[in-house]
Amino acid sequence: MYFKQFLDEQCGCASYVVASRVSHDAVVVDPAAGVQQYQDLLEERGFRLTYVIDTHVHADHVSGARELCRRTGAELCLHSSAKVLYPFRPLHDGEDLEVGQLRLHVVHTPGHRPELISLLIVNPSRSPEPSMVLTGDSLLVGDVGRPDFGGGEASAQYESITRLLRLPDWVGVFPGHFEGPCGKGMCGRPSTTIGFERLYNPLLRLERGPFVSSLDGEVPARPLNMAAIEATNRGAADLAWAMPAGHQSVPMTDPKEAQDMGRALLLDVREPHEFESQHIKGAINIPQADIATQLDEIPREREIVVVCQGGGRSLRSAQFLKQVGYESVASLSGGTDAWVELGLPTEGSGQLADGPRIVETEWAHAGVSGS
Repeated sequence: MYFKQFLDEQCGCASYVVASRVSHDAVVVDPAAGVQQYQDLLEERGFRLTYVIDTHVHADHVSGARELCRRTGAELCLHSSAKVLYPFRPLHDGEDLEVGQLRLHVVHTPGHRPELISLLIVNPSRSPEPSMVLTGDSLLVGDVGRPDFGGGEASAQYESITRLLRLPDWVGVFPGHFEGPCGKGMCGRPSTTIGFERLYNPLLRLERGPFVSSLDGEVPARPLNMAAIEATNRGAADLAWAMPAGHQSVPMTDPKEAQDMGRALLLDVREPHEFESQHIKGAINIPQADIATQLDEIPREREIVVVCQGGGRSLRSAQFLKQVGYESVASLSGGTDAWVELGLPTEGSGQLADGPRIVETEWAHAGVSGS
């Protein structure tokens, strides 16, 4: 067996190549948008790509699955329940995909999203038992995938995680993310084992009720440009340009400077329930998840000061606006928290409206621009 993990530092995602050294058949799982890296490897190794699998419809990064299939003639696979607008081979729970002598056993693990699958990798010449599992955004290292992306459900996530924990301790766990907004407690390692997570993943020690409450109660904000990216991955739009690149230099402005900027537009990129509770007087609200689909509401001729709660989301959003051609963009240092601390004018109900409590993660504050 040949196995290689690709780590995308920009968006915190992982993708995989699994191949048979006997038949030279190969499969790529959860490919990133830049598919040339997989083609280069396949050519170098003399592998023939037979399947490309998306474990689910991604909402935080553009998938390269369709492009890779277009270039190679490989068969595109998703779970049978995936609601996409292009043809694919439907996979079902309990099904085996043969890749030479290898078997990829499909396990339906909904929760993060309804169509999410995990893939058990079995090399019968070595053992009848699986040696590793590709978990997509179900079981993560130190965390589990959040359930508020596209119809996910915390109770379904509990059932899926319980199912995965029935695997032997030795099984290696290779998730679809090692950083990013799909979980709030990922430790940053790119892999783990079932046994280690069983012992040390704090969520896996919870009974159903506390587990569900933990997932539903506090979540990171929806990813930057989630609406455009998810629509692209479903085939409902072609907005691959909405994928943040994150290399743009963005100035920071403090609250007093922002207050003196006159015609500057204050763009609050928090979730609506956060904005309704308390926001800078005169600010407008476009959540970071919707920026790419609402660009026509952001004037290019005005100075833009992007605002969030503490400064992480606003920096990434401002970098994206620079990426798509906005010239005068700054991020508010310290965000709404700093503005309120100085006693500057705000509006809002003063009470947090219905909605999950948004937690700022290290990823958000790091200024990394992937979603």
